[in-house]
Amino acid sequence: MTEDKYLKLVKENTLKENTLKNTFISFLSGGVLGLMAEALTNIYMKILYLEESSALTLMTITFIFIAVILTGLGSFDDLVKKYRFGLLIPITGFASSVASSLMDYKNEGTITGLGANMFKLAGAVILYGIVSAFLLALIKGVFYG
Repeated sequence: MTEDKYLKLVKENTLKENTLKNTFISFLSGGVLGLMAEALTNIYMKILYLEESSALTLMTITFIFIAVILTGLGSFDDLVKKYRFGLLIPITGFASSVASSLMDYKNEGTITGLGANMFKLAGAVILYGIVSAFLLALIKGVFYG
């Protein structure tokens, strides 16, 4: 089989996604997640009489907890397939990636399994987040003193 025939065969059998539809679904699901976060924050402030900063912290912990539980049950990936990146962008995607790594390596022990591989998926996010924050702080320091 020549390379041209192979590429044609790959192109014919590659699933074609509707980018506009996926973008719309991601936008809506991310918006609904934000709406739920805002509602939960307000509930914590009104029912538990918390200040806004404490309510925001508790809301974040709640979302992390839900994402980890759904990952453990094997449902988080199914939700992501349905609702797209709207669920991955917030902290829920980060929590799911850490929980997923923990589940994959739990049989290898606490140190060499869990400890060594906990941030395998999320490590790049942490690394580039720290590097970009440092660079932006450096730029701000140079230009804005």
